[in-house]
Amino acid sequence: MSKPQVGIQLYSVRDRSEKDFLGTIREIAEIGYKNVELAGTYGVSAADLKKALADAGLNVNSAHVGLNVQDPDKFESDLNEKVAYYKELGVKRFVVPHYPLADNPSVDDVNKFADTLKRASAIVRAAGLEFGYHNHAFEFKPAQDGKLVIDHLMEQLSPEELIAEFDLGWVKVAGQDPAAFIEKYADRLPLVHAKDFKEDGSDAGIGHGMVDWDSALAAAEKAGVEYVIIEQEQYEVSSIESAKQNFAFFKDRGWV
Repeated sequence: MSKPQVGIQLYSVRDRSEKDFLGTIREIAEIGYKNVELAGTYGVSAADLKKALADAGLNVNSAHVGLNVQDPDKFESDLNEKVAYYKELGVKRFVVPHYPLADNPSVDDVNKFADTLKRASAIVRAAGLEFGYHNHAFEFKPAQDGKLVIDHLMEQLSPEELIAEFDLGWVKVAGQDPAAFIEKYADRLPLVHAKDFKEDGSDAGIGHGMVDWDSALAAAEKAGVEYVIIEQEQYEVSSIESAKQNFAFFKDRGWV
């Protein structure tokens, strides 16, 4: 089984992207990254962004794109507009990064969550893109019926309707075993996030936190995961230096 490709979620360098998005793209390529996952486009047109990525030699396989659940009247029109942008850009996978689920959710709360994803999935897939969801910790904790939220979602949406992008750091924060969940849902897990946390809940560089990367990455390789995407949101160094250090972690393992 071939190793997954390594990429970076550009939210990791959002402070630089906010000031100079296209310049940041070039910096990421200079580190050695070949793959990026988008989290916002900073007002850059799809045509200009596509050219900048191509010029930098970067592949963009996936993008994090939020759903407008605050304004139900604009849910569909807003989503169609976003889908058109990412389709023009050539993105293959449209990944929802978060959903505002209530604390201690009821089964009805989770069912509403699943229905929202199902509705969005139909729109995204009609345009020829795959539809996915990226977790935080709450999805790997139980609803009021005792079943994990993630298991509810994976049961209610088919593999065609929903792929998963497990954030392995958040899975660990939730008290679960990342490797075990990679194995459990291996058939619908083309992407994972490499994110690490310290015991106090703060972000850590990859390999400097709680996640057992030996077991997690071995599971990802065995499962046929296509992309392992680095994300770090808080830093003890600059965001770009963090991106370099995390790239080096995978380079030292022979993954890039």
